[in-house]
Amino acid sequence: MSADSNSITALLRHWSAPRLREILGQDPASAAEWVGVLAREGLPQAQLCYGRMLLDGTAVPRDDAAALKWFRRAADGNDMDAVNMVGRCLDNGWGSPEHPAAAAEQYRRAAAAGHAWAQYNLGHLYLDGRGVARDLHQAYDYYLRAATQGHERAMNLVGRCCEHGWGTSVDPAAAAAWYQRSAAAGDFRGQYNWATVLFERRCFGEAMVWFERAANGGSASMRAIVAAAIERASAAAKN
Repeated sequence: MSADSNSITALLRHWSAPRLREILGQDPASAAEWVGVLAREGLPQAQLCYGRMLLDGTAVPRDDAAALKWFRRAADGNDMDAVNMVGRCLDNGWGSPEHPAAAAEQYRRAAAAGHAWAQYNLGHLYLDGRGVARDLHQAYDYYLRAATQGHERAMNLVGRCCEHGWGTSVDPAAAAAWYQRSAAAGDFRGQYNWATVLFERRCFGEAMVWFERAANGGSASMRAIVAAAIERASAAAKN
């Protein structure tokens, strides 16, 4: 007795969400094969996952154009993670020429649904004036929306807005509080900024701890910046 295609698709849809998480814990090559099957069966979560595999070159050859295709399919199924990823592709020129205005439309759609990453990404476009008219108030608003959902990078950007008066009044106390929250949540930029606050308060021991955390989690350029900051902190602590 053979099942028809519609029955198979219904069965896959029934167990896809928990099963997909289990599949992803398998050998990457095996996971890619299964995720590809589920993606072709029309499951948005699998389409999103397969798009990410293609974008990163995980167990499959990297193919940005194919990744964007799968993200679009998942976005058509109203998956907001996928909508955000379509925006990222258009924003960065992955599988398509850079098109920040189109990226803004995708981010705005997901941001309106409460997607924190999309809110953060849209905030960047408003801050830089890419694809939209530069609007620091909008940038701050979107960063704040993401930060209040626990987005650690957005917390750091809210801190910077408060520090520099981007779209809000200058408020060093609020900036420090947001940097501290970002640092505690694990963002290396927030950790660096919080360490800088502590350094300025002459809390050198605590500052050293956070500088080291920022260096351990950051890029090579961040490590160089932190190394210089640690030297200054060490010299200040001796005075």
